Amino acid sequence: MDPASQDINLNSPNKGLGVDHSDSMSHVPVEGAVGNSANPLPPGLTEEEAEELRSELTKVEEEINTLRQVLSAKERHATELKRKLGLSPLNELRQNLTKSWQDVQTSNAYKKTQETLSQAGQKTSAALTTVGSAISKRLGDMRNSATFKSFEDKVGNLKYKVVGPRGNGEAVNSPTDSTPTQENPPF
Repeated sequence: MDPASQDINLNSPNKGLGVDHSDSMSHVPVEGAVGNSANPLPPGLTEEEAEELRSELTKVEEEINTLRQVLSAKERHATELKRKLGLSPLNELRQNLTKSWQDVQTSNAYKKTQETLSQAGQKTSAALTTVGSAISKRLGDMRNSATFKSFEDKVGNLKYKVVGPRGNGEAVNSPTDSTPTQENPPF
């Protein structure tokens, strides 16, 4: 059935059906319709009332089918319009994600979380700076200690023995170089 030939007016007697009435929905058996010989009537319901309810059920189901057809036609039309406008499902998804992210960023929960994380970051940075300063001070104190100076001299003597006087471009008479004697081994 061509969507252009459908009558989309819901108040129309055709209700979205084509002009040709040969394929009318009234000749199609309706699911759930109750036959009067196979199923007994519920208590307190007369045959006339049951027939009226069956008729109403048939009409409602036909209206449901009509609305499905109208919705399907509208969806096809919307898809065609989007195609003509160059809107792809990927572009729509991208736009939806961008809008959702903007909505999240403007939410109170996001702003509060951002503030909290910013404060935590500042406090962590301050704490690390304090720890770094303390470590630096301790290393400076340690380097100035007699034990470290003795160790540094021994490492210098060992370097002189292993590398020699020309290692790493140092001069032969470097002030840190001292000729070890057999009486004072480096270790």
